[in-house]
Amino acid sequence: MLFNTFSFTFIFLPIVLAVCFTLKKLKKNSIYYCFLILSSLFFYSFLFPPYIFLIITSILFNFYLAKILIKLYQPTKRLILFLIAIALNLSLLIYYKYFNFLIENLNFIFSLKIKENEIILPLAISFFTFQQIAFITSVYKNEIKEFKIIKYFLFISFFPQLIAGPIVKFKEFYPQISG
Repeated sequence: MLFNTFSFTFIFLPIVLAVCFTLKKLKKNSIYYCFLILSSLFFYSFLFPPYIFLIITSILFNFYLAKILIKLYQPTKRLILFLIAIALNLSLLIYYKYFNFLIENLNFIFSLKIKENEIILPLAISFFTFQQIAFITSVYKNEIKEFKIIKYFLFISFFPQLIAGPIVKFKEFYPQISG
């Protein structure tokens, strides 16, 4: 679903706004956050539903890595975990965006016949990957010491900024969803 479509402008957005307004007015914050996450995941998966598992897995993976990183006190172990987190996030991005490009070039340069994969580029993979890298970096720098899964999930999946950015820091987003 794109922002300029009829279904977004006249169906999805009005329903989301009405439900969110009602839940905030009733002070049902947990339900409000869950509804926004589900709405964001619906929005994300609208064009190609199988990739909903990719974003959910990526969010959960980074959430738990960040939680482990917070609990580590030894600088060497923290650095190693941080570098592993960055490498795994970038490898996901490289696979989806550049795998076939690399295969094409290897085939051309070395006259190989490696088969390319049929990869459909996941919507917003760059945005949510770099946003999570920024989050992991903030955790590593001790700028973030505590966070809950529901707010982290909303931070990464939030539909208004998911496909068009900008990449924001958790400390900028968190105050807007707190309270």
